[in-house]
Amino acid sequence: MKMALQNKNGKTHRRLVGSSILAFALLGAIGAANAQSTTAAQPAEIKADATYTTPSPFGPLKHVKAGLLDVAYAETGPADGPVVILLHGWPYDIHSYDEVAPLLAAKGYRVLMPYARGYGDTHFLSEKTVRNGQPAALASDVIDFMDALKIKQAVLGGYDWGARSADIVSALWPERVKALVSVSGYLIGNQAAGKNPLPPKAELQWWYQFYFATDRGRAGYEKNTHDFAKLIWQLASPKWAFDDATFDRSAKALENPDHVEITVFNYRWRLGMVQGEPQYEALEQKLATAPSISVPTITLEGDANGAPHPNPEDYAKRFTGKYEFRLINGGIGHNLPQEDPKAFAKAVIDADHL
Repeated sequence: MKMALQNKNGKTHRRLVGSSILAFALLGAIGAANAQSTTAAQPAEIKADATYTTPSPFGPLKHVKAGLLDVAYAETGPADGPVVILLHGWPYDIHSYDEVAPLLAAKGYRVLMPYARGYGDTHFLSEKTVRNGQPAALASDVIDFMDALKIKQAVLGGYDWGARSADIVSALWPERVKALVSVSGYLIGNQAAGKNPLPPKAELQWWYQFYFATDRGRAGYEKNTHDFAKLIWQLASPKWAFDDATFDRSAKALENPDHVEITVFNYRWRLGMVQGEPQYEALEQKLATAPSISVPTITLEGDANGAPHPNPEDYAKRFTGKYEFRLINGGIGHNLPQEDPKAFAKAVIDADHL
């Protein structure tokens, strides 16, 4: 495993070359929304015996009622160990951590891997709840999950949507976060910035966001979820030679009846096409100020990440506590914990000891 290191003073052994345009593309696509959504469709009724997950290598999934959700999650490691919560991205699932979690458990950590809203066997407690995919809602789910399990503080790790949620929790509830590992760094932005047009090459990388903005795109994702997700995997990790079994294991989680609605809401929200719910207004106002993150943090980037992502030098100053950046070499793409589990697990352990 080869990596480049960068501390908060900017000293590096190797710089990650990236366009600041991508930073604006990513940061501008997320932010604050304040009004009640009027576009969410009524979800399908969930059958009691429904299952939208493949077996976990850590035994049967556990469930806990947390806030608006019945959260399905995997757990491994000693029950009395320091807690690590690992958050997955789109369109992936908790199997991204199948090899990370045992490495952490062997070091004495209690590792929890929850399915986000709209994935796997996690479902809403009420059919009347808006299937809201805005970032503040997903981050609030993490706090509700911790509260339900009576976890006062945890190390958070994530990539893609999971990194965004981990960043938000770290910024707004720093007392709940012992340390942070975030792939692609600082992913907190604001909805207003998303209104600004980008150069053509940057816009091209967000093609799926514009696709989801149309009724045809929503229908297409619902009809072709499996193939669509596989294409995203291939584009986001062009050098990752995953096999069909690996993909199919995670794609099962996308069969959740709320998945399409959550996905479309998230990307339409970023463009300001739908608005968030009033209960998240205060959080979104705070996030619109681009709050700094003060908890000990290690950010990671794969050297072959094909998904839109910001330049690490553009966000380094957002981390005001102990901080380190690592570039992970070897053709590592967007799903970094699954593509290089040793590097991700090492970052979690090291962040916890910064």
